[in-house]
Amino acid sequence: MTIQPMAPTLQRVSFGHPDAIKLNDRVQLEYAERYGDDGDVTPLDPTMFDAPRGLYLIAYDDGGTPLATGGWRTQEQNDEGYSDGDAELKRMYVTPEARGLGLARRILAALEDDARAAGRSRMVLETGLKQPEAIALYASSGYTPCSKFGHYRFEELSRCFAKAL
Repeated sequence: MTIQPMAPTLQRVSFGHPDAIKLNDRVQLEYAERYGDDGDVTPLDPTMFDAPRGLYLIAYDDGGTPLATGGWRTQEQNDEGYSDGDAELKRMYVTPEARGLGLARRILAALEDDARAAGRSRMVLETGLKQPEAIALYASSGYTPCSKFGHYRFEELSRCFAKAL
């Protein structure tokens, strides 16, 4: 009999949790490498992801190692281009050693379900042209290009996507 390792588990955590900070630092380094800048400087406060106005998840392996992360936060119509009922996807990231395991899709589906249950009508996200893997994930998950919004709405490399919930 072969014993299979347990599938990674998704856990709700605060964006201020030490593992969330560690993974955020890793994704920031990747952004900096890809774009040649200081990473994503969108202002984020840990409370933005607190229920019922958001959710932040980390996928852990059976040894407790954090492998992937993602969250959503509530947005309403404002001067940055958001619309009433928006849930904004933030900090989707899978560590290089865990890529290809389907963790991004699992996290994305869980975040969509949670945002829908919270009464949000649309999931929106901003990514960049130097993240083709992210664009492919979102396109294959039903996201379509939309009007640009958020901190990077005037940047040439920025692309925004939306999906009705």
